[in-house]
Amino acid sequence: MATITKEAALEYHENGRPGKIEVMPTKPYHTQTDLSLAYSPGVAFPCLEIQENPDEVYKYTDKGNLVAVISNGTAVLGLGDIGAMSGKPVMEGKGLLFKIYGGIDVFDIEVAEKDPEKFCEAVEKIAPTFGGINLEDIKAPECFYIEERLKRTLDIPVMHDDQHGTAIISSAGLVNALQVNGKKIEDVKIVVNGAGAAAISCTKLYVALGARRENILMLDSKGVITSDRPNLTEQKKFFATDRRDVHTLEEAMRGADVFLGLSKGNVVTKDMIRSMADQPIVFALANPVPEISYEDAMASRPDVLMSTGRSDYPNQINNVIGFPYIFRGALDVSAKAINEEMKLAAVHAIADLAKQPIPDVVNQVCKVNNLTFGPAYFIPKPVDPRLITEVSAAVAKAAVESGVARKEIKDWDEYKRTLRLRMGHETSVTQKLYETARKHPQRVVFAEGLHPTMIKAAVQAKEEGLCKPILLGNEEIIQKKAQELDLSLEGVEIVNLRHDRERERRERYAKFLADKRCREGYNFEEANDKMFERNYFGMMMVETGDADAFITGVYTKFSNTIKAAKEIIGIRPEYKHFGTVHILNSKRGTYYIADTLVNPSPDKETLKDIARLTADTIRFFNDEPKIAMISYSNFGVDKTGSPRLMAEVVKEMQDEYPDLKIDGEMSVDLALDHERRDEKYPFLRLHNEVVNSMIFTDLSAANSAYKLIQQFSPETEVIGPIQMGLNKPIHFTDFDSSVRDVVNITAVAVIDAYVEKLKKK
Repeated sequence: MATITKEAALEYHENGRPGKIEVMPTKPYHTQTDLSLAYSPGVAFPCLEIQENPDEVYKYTDKGNLVAVISNGTAVLGLGDIGAMSGKPVMEGKGLLFKIYGGIDVFDIEVAEKDPEKFCEAVEKIAPTFGGINLEDIKAPECFYIEERLKRTLDIPVMHDDQHGTAIISSAGLVNALQVNGKKIEDVKIVVNGAGAAAISCTKLYVALGARRENILMLDSKGVITSDRPNLTEQKKFFATDRRDVHTLEEAMRGADVFLGLSKGNVVTKDMIRSMADQPIVFALANPVPEISYEDAMASRPDVLMSTGRSDYPNQINNVIGFPYIFRGALDVSAKAINEEMKLAAVHAIADLAKQPIPDVVNQVCKVNNLTFGPAYFIPKPVDPRLITEVSAAVAKAAVESGVARKEIKDWDEYKRTLRLRMGHETSVTQKLYETARKHPQRVVFAEGLHPTMIKAAVQAKEEGLCKPILLGNEEIIQKKAQELDLSLEGVEIVNLRHDRERERRERYAKFLADKRCREGYNFEEANDKMFERNYFGMMMVETGDADAFITGVYTKFSNTIKAAKEIIGIRPEYKHFGTVHILNSKRGTYYIADTLVNPSPDKETLKDIARLTADTIRFFNDEPKIAMISYSNFGVDKTGSPRLMAEVVKEMQDEYPDLKIDGEMSVDLALDHERRDEKYPFLRLHNEVVNSMIFTDLSAANSAYKLIQQFSPETEVIGPIQMGLNKPIHFTDFDSSVRDVVNITAVAVIDAYVEKLKKK
């Protein structure tokens, strides 16, 4: 974990635009008509609709996606009562987490008021603005009263995250840790060190899950809370013990099964951990210094199941695993509250998620080969993209079933799909690809079968129902690597192309290739040697019908792949060249960029083929091609070099294909700004059209363009490279392709193969 210095933190918050959040418009605002619709006179109409039916506010405003993060600054982090304004950076940070993990808009509100009555009055007055209230960093015991009152007086979800967020995540961890050590919650002895808001809420939720109050010892700064102690708060009274034989933390820990620490650092010793029961569960959640360090706890005894609040150790109990998704589910059904049923639903959804196979993105971010449910992993990682679908759906369903939802969700699978779209985990284009491929799964060969990315992609594509995967490589090595990655190869075919049992097939392929290329210098012996290379062998599988599609490129030199593709598969007869296109799914729309991988310095005929191939590819994806030929010059301003070349390509393409919407040469900014383009150049064939494809003068420009967008706009999904122009479905990846990239290309290859079969019928 990187060391965070004061200087680095201050620079982070100060540099560029101060702070961490901003407000962005969601509707057009460039024209006078836009402004008249946004404000006067158009805004009057939704106002009147809301006056007539108050629930229409969820239809015409952002209320249904807007949460207030509200604090009075009396218990900020571990800093204590530092004041409302001083806590603003924390509230902005909470708003950032709501947005990036849950897609929820936030206004952070710092209220300079410590009196609970007056604080509640202020919140009640502003509540009509919001779809939910997240109370933050308010000290106990006032926080209990404030939350209870606001839950009673407001008809929107109210949650004090310091209490319930920690409670929900630690409860999910406890459920799973007990499964790992084989104990039952109703039997375990629990020690809770700390009696603040989070500790009280955690322990109440443990009781709701089945823990017995008589098995719980709670301690505050004075020691074990006993029923004979005077002046106890109502919350402490609830957990006060009648036992008189235990007073200190050391005494309480003897024979305990579970320790929950929400107190201060370094108060638990190794000897205390040794005195606990077998396979003890230790949740040391003081931050940044836990009650006992991870290293000391593990050194004290190897059977301890350990969690902290830190990201640099296993099983982090982090509120971000809960609150964005709990509010997301509550907002999506316009819930009137966050009740116990919804909180328990979140607990079980989080716990269940840790038992499912881990997505590759989690392993990549956490820099591990694989995570499996067990002592080192019983709480999902905050980066797990499935949290939003599993937790939000569980919370929304619990809200509907418990009667606090204003809206019902009819199709829960569709709801999860919209969540993935909302967060950019999937796009509509990707979903269509997957849905189509699932209907027509094909046999797909993965060339580099020994590469972890290819193994993971093949298994994931099989589990998604996209294809029947075939891995090329040594079966023993592949099986060993799959075992290391905790992957099941059931349903995955492995072909060891160099094994003796494949000799007959190698020779058959070699004869086929030698006969096909006999007048191009090929003989049987040379062709047979080629069959020991994965690209040649795999492509021959497709060429001869032993497979339907082929994926390669994770570590193969691309020039060798192109050579093999030309020799074995060949270019479609109506073209002289082939190329690749990348699809960019952005907030602005879907764009096709070509040629990104094959032709370094295309001449006029090559560019014409690329334009035709791109148009065919866009139609393949059920879209209409609207192509801009890109250069640095606009429509003859520069009559030399690449502008002249592109102008000649456009003229010939327009003459030969009068119905194709193609124009240029033009700069990228003009291609993407159709209003300015139409005003300045009304003669264009692309008049009043929104460009969806850009063809660049050379490979360097096209490749740089899509990679630049990929780096500067991480929310843009990139699918590709997609092969255009070969006779069979041979598709490429590159060395930095992720598992998801390969699976996306697999879906394209499957559809490509299915379409090829339809053409032959």
